[in-house]
Amino acid sequence: MAESTSPSPTLVIVNVMPKPEILDPQGKAVTGALKRMGHEGLAVRQGKRFEISVEGEVTPERLEEIRSFAESLLANTVIENFEVIA
Repeated sequence: MAESTSPSPTLVIVNVMPKPEILDPQGKAVTGALKRMGHEGLAVRQGKRFEISVEGEVTPERLEEIRSFAESLLANTVIENFEVIA
């Protein structure tokens, strides 16, 4: 019996980060903990990462679809920036 080989889904990443002017209390807490542990000169900002499995070809139209729902669903664009990485 021959094994069926279907292409693996392609992973598209959406990174969402607070805008630079927005306070990031979680990032500040991690930065403070690192400093207390002796790790100087580091600053942390915390964001979100979404991994989207896309079956089939990742076309410009598909990326635009992902950008569109990332802007309306995954990120609050008033206080967050996002990027789509294919």
